[in-house]
Amino acid sequence: MKNSVLLLIVFFSIVSFGQTDDAKMLKSFYDTSLVNGKSYDWLNHLSNQIGGRLSGSYNAEKAVKYTKKELDKLGLDKVWLQPVMVPKWVRGAKEYAYVETVPGKSTVLPICALGGSVATPQGGLKAKLIEVKSFDELEQLGKEKIAGKIVFYNRPMKAELISTFQAYGGCVEQRYKGAEKAIAYGAVGVLVRSMNLRLDDYPHAGSMSYGDVAVAKRIPAAAISTNGAELLSTMLLLDKNIEFYFSQHCKQLKDVQSYNVIGEITGSTYPNKIMVVGGHLDSWDLGDGAHDDGAGVVQSMEVLRLFKQTGYEPKHTIRVVLFMNEENGLRGGKKYAKVAANKKENHVFALESDSGGFTPRGFSFDCSDENFKKVISWKSLFKPYLIHYFEKGGSGADIGPLKGDNVLCGLRPDSQRYFDHHHAATDTFEHVNKRELELGSATMTSLVYLFDKYEVIQNSKVKK
Repeated sequence: MKNSVLLLIVFFSIVSFGQTDDAKMLKSFYDTSLVNGKSYDWLNHLSNQIGGRLSGSYNAEKAVKYTKKELDKLGLDKVWLQPVMVPKWVRGAKEYAYVETVPGKSTVLPICALGGSVATPQGGLKAKLIEVKSFDELEQLGKEKIAGKIVFYNRPMKAELISTFQAYGGCVEQRYKGAEKAIAYGAVGVLVRSMNLRLDDYPHAGSMSYGDVAVAKRIPAAAISTNGAELLSTMLLLDKNIEFYFSQHCKQLKDVQSYNVIGEITGSTYPNKIMVVGGHLDSWDLGDGAHDDGAGVVQSMEVLRLFKQTGYEPKHTIRVVLFMNEENGLRGGKKYAKVAANKKENHVFALESDSGGFTPRGFSFDCSDENFKKVISWKSLFKPYLIHYFEKGGSGADIGPLKGDNVLCGLRPDSQRYFDHHHAATDTFEHVNKRELELGSATMTSLVYLFDKYEVIQNSKVKK
């Protein structure tokens, strides 16, 4: 009995000592990030000196060169560019739209072309509208009522859902597949309510797809601001015969070469076991991509810098990957996973930041029950920083192709204001809070540190 009690005392003493040691390490990460951080300066340059970084654009090329140069300065063991072919879609001249109630009487409404859309005919497109809120409603109306008209998708994000990403997921299909569905019923154009919980005058871009529809049969697709959508819907209630005009000049060009930007610290104990942290370097072009996903890019870079600054030497190889082309193709994420598979690299962990630079709340995990139990045991370490959200389910788009016998996770900041800025002209540096951004960097570093120290469980046991 005495021996059993003694063993328990020794066990809990070891656990307590480990927790104290880890708490000190986490405090070091947070202190360094908040007092001597680099993420905000990096984001300032990406946003204000480079700007929106649409895949295949000159700005995207500048961002590749800038981030590689900054990673080179950190004294990492290796920094390199990974070539990847990406689509090149250009917006062209600013879009213009109005609704006409009677000949000569019109109201201008804010729109933007959806990424991947074709242009309107020369001189623009003018037609009657038909409002729908679902693809089922489209089917019920049929070709007879839709042919020759512009389909106006007006399903809003559900305000009653606390998870704004769930609200976004509940209506984003109308943006992505709306044109493809409408073409089958003879529509001549598509107008989509912006994915935004706030009522404002900023249309939100985002990618769309025509599926297998032949190029000659494709129709122009645009997003309208939430205020614009509300006004248009009210006008249609009063008069079904009003006409909508819009003009856009976008174009899809040939694919061009771009790069994923990669840097790493080689592991001291397990150099062949790789842990990835990353975000996507490309953005939409209406704003400067500060939240989506400049924040994730600089936070990921900061993870490696904080290890260097605090003197922590990781056991595993820690690799930062700045993915190209998440917004309209996911080419960077797919290319990285393909090269990793061809090289038979052993990726045991991946963390992505692509939910904005707001106050961090925690993480979502795509992992085994064993690894999730390990995560839950660390909750007390994050409590002083008000990090409380640790849930299974979901990680990130760019690290998704790495899914296997490993841990994938996503940083989860407070999301209530995220869709005010997502894909819109309001996604700018001035809307990022320095302290919130730096808290996110430290939070990511802390999780990487803990998984590096205590290791990922693979196949019910740690692989050596």
